[in-house]
Amino acid sequence: MKSNCLAGLVLATLGYACTAQASWDEKYWNPKPLPDDVILPLPCEGAMAFRKVAIPLNKPLEDYNVTLGQEGDEWGYLEQSRQEHIAGSFAGEGKEKGRYYLIAKYELSDLQAHAINGECAAPDMKGRLPKVSVGWMGAMELANKYNLWLRKEKPEALPKDDGQPGFVRLPTETEWEFAARGGLAVSPSEFRDQRFPMPEGLNGYVWFAGAQSANGKLQLSGLLKPNPLGLYDMLGNAAEMMFEPFRLNKLDRQHGKAGGYVVRGGSFLTPQGDIRTSLRGEEPYYAGKDENANKTIGMRFVLVSPTLTSRDRIKEIEKEWQSLGSEKKNAAQKTPTDSLQNLNAISEKVQDDGLKKQLEQLRSELRANNQLRDEQRDQAVRTSLQLGAFLCTKMKDDGEFYDRLTQLYEKTCAAGSAVDANCSRRQEQLDQHKKALDFITSYYADTVVDMGTTYSKEIIAPQITVVQQQLAARGKTNLNGYLNTWWDNLQGYLKNGKVTRDAWLAACKQNN
Repeated sequence: MKSNCLAGLVLATLGYACTAQASWDEKYWNPKPLPDDVILPLPCEGAMAFRKVAIPLNKPLEDYNVTLGQEGDEWGYLEQSRQEHIAGSFAGEGKEKGRYYLIAKYELSDLQAHAINGECAAPDMKGRLPKVSVGWMGAMELANKYNLWLRKEKPEALPKDDGQPGFVRLPTETEWEFAARGGLAVSPSEFRDQRFPMPEGLNGYVWFAGAQSANGKLQLSGLLKPNPLGLYDMLGNAAEMMFEPFRLNKLDRQHGKAGGYVVRGGSFLTPQGDIRTSLRGEEPYYAGKDENANKTIGMRFVLVSPTLTSRDRIKEIEKEWQSLGSEKKNAAQKTPTDSLQNLNAISEKVQDDGLKKQLEQLRSELRANNQLRDEQRDQAVRTSLQLGAFLCTKMKDDGEFYDRLTQLYEKTCAAGSAVDANCSRRQEQLDQHKKALDFITSYYADTVVDMGTTYSKEIIAPQITVVQQQLAARGKTNLNGYLNTWWDNLQGYLKNGKVTRDAWLAACKQNN
């Protein structure tokens, strides 16, 4: 038996009972363990499992553009699709480039909530039920208690960003929906589907209303299959409360009134036809004389970090901010072409305060438009890079198949011999596959030339790393070699301007 009271005075101050408890068996808090789970300790010798949600960017002011919500007028005022941005809290290490935040693998359970409150009961299977019937303020209190305990008892367990430890809280809508849709682990088209990919059907992944599923009862966490990020019960079972207040949707932006709090994902009482990733609703903070505590609503913590962590980080952000939306200098002529600088120079000469204010507003709008242009350009570059990597795999497959057909033809129909009565058919087949190979090789060459003509090496190079991270997150690291080959071929073209289809085909075929 291990004691949970190593610092009795501190724990007593936080309201924790001084009782001895054995470490929990993993089946009570992580019934479906994975090698890359991130585990945080809990009071009462307990634990909580988290999953990494990767964001393929590195700089403090970089964020990742995503489309959330769904198209359609029926629930448009709640869920209309909109552009949002997301950025990770912690820097990846080793091969894990980019940034990430952490989200709980399962909904907070009864057992875990009791432990956070210092109630060290013996674990049992019933404790795996999601913690429901707790209000938003109560959820914040649970997060606060957990954070204080971690910082005082287990600070080494918290991941750090720029030397500052992370903390747990409820997720923002963007953090939740990005993870619920599958993040980078799914393709862009799968990300925009109503639900994450469910090869075994909805019943295998979601507890919803009806006798064929939850049958009106809250279910134990982790019984069904996870989403592509390894997260359980993101849809159905207990609905999950969000960090921010509820706002209506007004086409491309949120309405100005902030109301109750947001709940996402649906519950065990949600009809099957209503289960979707974009589903969102409003819950009041209070009901009658008490805090609103709904039997269908639970919570799932995220683990994130502060933003302004040090003086050095602030300086880095300031420097990046100054460069946002600024045009580059013409490297060939070595003369500035930055219209923002010209605008600044004009503004400095203006004496009228009203006009100076208008010029500053114009400058801000110009920077914002330039930034949007840059983000859209970078997204287009990343899409083209992924296409180039895919075409390289296609060239390899088609090229090797054509080589095998050629070898077979030469073996059976060489020098006009009549060894094989099907030589005419084999020749026709060989010609057809040669046309197909020529087409895909030409298409590949077009992408190289188009990219080399449209974008500079300096613009493309930073997106190579981003695409590598995207491919790794989707379990497609096998494409990285083809991406590197495409990049080598493009750099060769940029250097000598020669379209060498045969050499590019041979380079793609060398990938394993």
